[in-house]
Amino acid sequence: MTDAKMNIPLQAKHKGNWSLWSLGSLLIALIVLAPIVAVVWIALHPAENIWPHLLSTTLPRYFSNTLIISMSVGILTAVVGAVCAWLVTMYRFRGSKTLQWLLLLPLSIPAYIGAYALVDFLEYAGPVQTALRSIFGWETARDYWFPEVRSRGSAILVLSGALFPYVYLLARAAFREQSGSAYEVARALGAGPFSRFFRLGLPLARPAIAAGAAIAMMETVSDFGTVDYFAVQTLTTGIFSVWLESNNAGGAAQIAGVVLVLVLVLVTLEKISRRRSRYYLSARGQRPVQAAELKGVAAGVAFSLCFIPFAFGFLFPASVILDHAIANAERWVDPGLIKALFNTVFVGGTAAVLTVLAAIFLVYGVRLSGARLPRLLLPVTTIGYAAPGAVLGVGILIPLAAFDHKLADFVLAVSGWDPGLMLTGTAFAVIAAYFVRFFAIGQGAVDAAMGRVPPNLPLAARSLGRTAGGALSEIYAPLMRGSVGAALLLVFVDSVKELPATLLLRPFNFSTLATRVYDQASLENLGDASPAAVLVILVGLTAVLLLAKNSQH
Repeated sequence: MTDAKMNIPLQAKHKGNWSLWSLGSLLIALIVLAPIVAVVWIALHPAENIWPHLLSTTLPRYFSNTLIISMSVGILTAVVGAVCAWLVTMYRFRGSKTLQWLLLLPLSIPAYIGAYALVDFLEYAGPVQTALRSIFGWETARDYWFPEVRSRGSAILVLSGALFPYVYLLARAAFREQSGSAYEVARALGAGPFSRFFRLGLPLARPAIAAGAAIAMMETVSDFGTVDYFAVQTLTTGIFSVWLESNNAGGAAQIAGVVLVLVLVLVTLEKISRRRSRYYLSARGQRPVQAAELKGVAAGVAFSLCFIPFAFGFLFPASVILDHAIANAERWVDPGLIKALFNTVFVGGTAAVLTVLAAIFLVYGVRLSGARLPRLLLPVTTIGYAAPGAVLGVGILIPLAAFDHKLADFVLAVSGWDPGLMLTGTAFAVIAAYFVRFFAIGQGAVDAAMGRVPPNLPLAARSLGRTAGGALSEIYAPLMRGSVGAALLLVFVDSVKELPATLLLRPFNFSTLATRVYDQASLENLGDASPAAVLVILVGLTAVLLLAKNSQH
């Protein structure tokens, strides 16, 4: 076999040819980036510039609430996630092995469902205040004081309870990778448990903890359902208010631009934290950390510290929602629920298939291409995952609606038939938002899977006369089946849970499970919302179980 034949797939790299794969990759990358560019353009060129008005009235309140909530959530998730990860990694106590995966379950419940459960449990007509009035003989709310349920503090607690597993998962992996010898030396030198945690474990795991906290903060910035239900005005709720209530798309884009800048700052800080905090393992084989046995009071305290976050983040909201779902069993056959389930499966499934297929085309095309531009755009396409759904909603709907109207006018002028709004009047815009929002999931999974394929296999296939497409279907596809399946599942699950983009982009009389939960809960009708909420939780559990299985390796 000649050297020229062995390097057939790499010829384009040296010549810099623009093949069909290169052009397709570039097109996909531009589609993913288009909504972000559109937001920036609309913000800089609004039809009516209300930026001075926003700056002098509501924007400071939106920004301060967003900053306070996100920073508070970042701190809480870092503390809870790191402590839980440390305890289940460094110690063995009754229930510790079970808690290792139970602590991941809060990821299956969207924060807005946790908010609905908390308010239902603690509100005036809820079981807690009802029991207090019955025990102490109080008759009205004037007879006693009870903390305000719908508040910024409640939003912080609910979001932290839903998001701390991000920190826990990364911190646990970091603790497990540390050297057991280092801890033995520290113990021999007289360092106690707290000293080993603060002086050895925490500094080594700091990059992982910072990364998890940054993810939690970005999710907080993009949250809409939770803060809206708790009546807290943030930048995300401001986008909805300015656009839908004030009918000012330019102002909404300007607020979306602020959100985007804030998210980019968080991403940059996370990257800087990782770059400045590098720790290397010894080249020699190292002993893993040996978990110490805890008994008695110490075991009880460790169990409680790990169980309480799980109970608040998963057990409590799941129990409240399930109780309502059982009490309203007739709602399971409601036509609206069935229709919402069908719509969810359709848009989520379609988005998952399109996203993963496009990711395969993009990653494979960039690997074949010698062109510089697609390679530079490849990492940038992950920005959609960091961009909140409300921001993408603005960036997709405004330009898409303008194009949709022109397209309808053109068809009417040519054929005399009015097709209506073919893009924004259907689920197309929702699917497009999911595609952009979760493209990073598909791209990351596909890129990692292709990187594990031995280079000599596709090279041999090309030398035997297979085309680039043939090598992809016959070599890469069978070896990537597991990773592609996982990516399809994760994109589908995230699409099912996505609320802000769906609310902004859904056509008239179109509901998904997430929007049905939001619509019914906004009407204080948790009974009707609970079946859809249970279905969302069940879908989320499938992804968490997959994550738990992978994290064991």
